[in-house]
Amino acid sequence: MVVSPNPMMEKELSWLSFNARVLQEAADEKTPLIERVRFLGIFSNNQDEFFRVRVAGIRRKIMIEEARGGGEASRTLLADINHRVLELQHRFDDIYQRLLVDLARRNLFLINETQLSDFHKTWLKTYFREKIRRHIIPILLNKHSKIERNLEDGLTYLVAEIRHQNNTQYAFIPVPSDKVPRFVQLPAEGSRKRATLILLDNIIRHCVNDLFAGMFEFDSVRCYSMKLTRDAEYDISNEIDTSLLEKMSSGLKQRLTAEPVRLVYDREMPKTMLDMLTEQLGASSYDSVIPGGRYHNFRDFMEFPNPGRKYLEHEKIPTISTKQFSRCTNSFDAISADDILLHYPYHRFAHLTEWLRQAAYDPAVTSIKLNIYRAAKRSQVLSTLIEAVKNGKDVTVVVELAARFDEEANIGWAKVLTDAGVRVSFGVPSLKVHAKLALISRIEFGEMVDYAHIGTGNFNEKTAKFYTDLALFTKDPNITKEVGVVFDFIAHPYRRIKVNHLLVAPIDARRKLYKLIDGEIRNKRAGKSAGISLKLNNLVDPGLIKRLYDASRNGVQVKLIIRGMCSLITELPGISDNIKAISVIDKYLEHPRIMVFNNNDDPKVFITSGDWMSRNLDNRVEVGCPIYSAKLKKQILQLLAIQWQDTLKARRIDRYQTNPYVKRGNRKKMRSQLATFEYLMEQEPPATAN
Repeated sequence: MVVSPNPMMEKELSWLSFNARVLQEAADEKTPLIERVRFLGIFSNNQDEFFRVRVAGIRRKIMIEEARGGGEASRTLLADINHRVLELQHRFDDIYQRLLVDLARRNLFLINETQLSDFHKTWLKTYFREKIRRHIIPILLNKHSKIERNLEDGLTYLVAEIRHQNNTQYAFIPVPSDKVPRFVQLPAEGSRKRATLILLDNIIRHCVNDLFAGMFEFDSVRCYSMKLTRDAEYDISNEIDTSLLEKMSSGLKQRLTAEPVRLVYDREMPKTMLDMLTEQLGASSYDSVIPGGRYHNFRDFMEFPNPGRKYLEHEKIPTISTKQFSRCTNSFDAISADDILLHYPYHRFAHLTEWLRQAAYDPAVTSIKLNIYRAAKRSQVLSTLIEAVKNGKDVTVVVELAARFDEEANIGWAKVLTDAGVRVSFGVPSLKVHAKLALISRIEFGEMVDYAHIGTGNFNEKTAKFYTDLALFTKDPNITKEVGVVFDFIAHPYRRIKVNHLLVAPIDARRKLYKLIDGEIRNKRAGKSAGISLKLNNLVDPGLIKRLYDASRNGVQVKLIIRGMCSLITELPGISDNIKAISVIDKYLEHPRIMVFNNNDDPKVFITSGDWMSRNLDNRVEVGCPIYSAKLKKQILQLLAIQWQDTLKARRIDRYQTNPYVKRGNRKKMRSQLATFEYLMEQEPPATAN
C-alpha cells in the first residue's frame, strides 16, 4: 500500500481478496452443502484465470523492467501474491477435507481408489476399458519429446513413474475430463442407502497398470497429479497480408505453447519427480511452483452432482415473465408503450430472444444490428439473426474476436454468420467492442423508427441463467439515435462523433464521469443534497478513484457495491472516511454496472457495460445509458437499497482486505438476491412466474 494523498491497493491483491470471498461461501455452513462444494470449483476456476492473465502480466513486466535495470517493485508484488495464494490454497485444502466429512454425514461419499470394494474394483475395470481408455494417449518422456510444448494449458495430468528393476520411465497421462464425466457415480451395492462418487483421476489411478500392460515391463507404477497454467497473452503477426481472422487463429495456436506461469503439483510427489518437472518445463524464478492436494482442475467441481436430497442445493428461483411484454401482441408494441427494464436471471432471457425472433420475420423490420462479445455455444440469438437474413433483413453483427478465452468460439461464429450472409464487422482496430447494444429499425406509418437494447451483460443465454444483469429496451429517439451513432463509430472509427445522452468510451465517458462527480462536490459545497452510489464489478482506475477521494474530502457520501477488484481504500481519515464499500457473493454472479448521482435529490441514474477500469474507459468501446423513466429509476434505486440491506451475503471491503461480514445487529436476516426476486415479483401478477 503506497502512502500518498490518493492511496491505491494493488489490483491483483484486491482480486485475491475477492476470490477469498468466494472461498468464504464454500466455508459458510449456512450455504447448502452441494453449493459449498461448487464454490470450491468457482474459486479454482477464478484462480486459473488470475494466473493466466494477471500473474502472467506481472511476470512479463518483471522481465521488461529487469532488462532496464529495475523490477524491484514488481518482484515484491509477485512475492506478495504468491504468499497470499499459498494462504488461500491451505484454506482451500482444509475446507475441502471438511466438506468430504459433511458429505459423508449425509450418506454421500467421494472416495479414492484405495477405498474401493471388490465389487466396485471389478466394475471400474470394465468402465475404464469401455468408456475412458480410448481417450487416453500418454506422453512419454524421452529424448525426442518436448514436454514443455506438449502439455496443454489447464489440463490435469497424472505423472506416472514406471519402475522396472533399476530403471525409471516417466509418462504424462492426460485426465480427459473434457470427454468423459469428471465424477462417476458407482452402482449401489445391495440395499445400502448411500451414494458413492469417484473422480476420473482415481479411476485412472486404479486402472493405470492396464494402461501400460503389454507396452512396458514394469514392477510398479506410481501416479502424482500436476497442472500447468500458461500465459493467456499471445503475439499476433503484423504481416499486412494476413487477415485478422487468420491472425487470431494463429494467436490461439501460440497460446498452446505460451510460457508457463504456474505449476501446481501434488505435495506428496517425490522430489526427484518434481525436479524433473521443473527442469523439463523450464520453470524460471518468476514461475509459481505451488504444492497442492491430490486433485487439480477443481473448476470441474462447479458441476458437482447432487445425488442426495434437494435441500443440499439452493432452492430454484422461478423466472419472471414481465407483464409489459406478456400483455402485448408483439414486443414492439410493448416497448412502444413504455421503456422496459429486465433484470436477469430473475426475468426471462426469452423476452430478448422473442423480440429478435419477431424482428426476423416482421415485414416492417428492415435492419438489425447487434454486438457480440461472448455468445452461448448454441446461441439462439445468433441463429435467429441468420434466419432474419433469409427473410431479407439487413443484419450486421459486430463480433469481438479478442474476447479473452472466447476467441476461438467467436472466430467460429464469425465464419458461420458470414457464410449465412450476415454483414460481420470485427470492430475497431486497437479497441475491444464490449458494449451490449442491439438496434432494430422498423417502418411505422411510413417512417423509420428505431428500437434499442442497452445492457450490462452479454447476449448469452447460458450466462444469463447465473449472471445478474440489466437490459433496457427503449424506443426513445434520444437514445436510439445515439445507439445508431455508436454503431456508425464502430464501422467508421476515424470519424468524430458527439453524443449528448449516452456515455461512450473511449470518446467521452471519462470526461462525463469526472463532470458528474464534480457536480456532486459542487452541490455539497453549496449546501445542497449530494451523494454517489455505484455498483460495479471492478473499481481500479486511478483518475476516477482520485475524484471519489476528492468527493469524500468534501463531505459527499459515497456508497460502493463492488463485486471484484477495489483499489480504492476505504476508512482512511481525511481521505475516504465518507466512503463505504460492500461486496455481495451469493448464488448468482453479481454483474450489473449501475451509477447514481444524487443531483440535489433529482437522481441521475445510468446503467453501463463498462467497469471503472482504465482499459474500459480508454481501450474499449463501452456504452453507459441514462434511465429517464421515473418508474425504472425508482426500481433501480430500490434494487441498490436491497443490496445495502443484505445481512447474510454482504461483506465489507475494508482497508485491510479482510472481508468481514456486514454486522446484522438488530436487523432481520436478509439475503438480497432472494429479496430482489421477491421485489420484482411484486411488480408482476403472480400467475406470470413459470
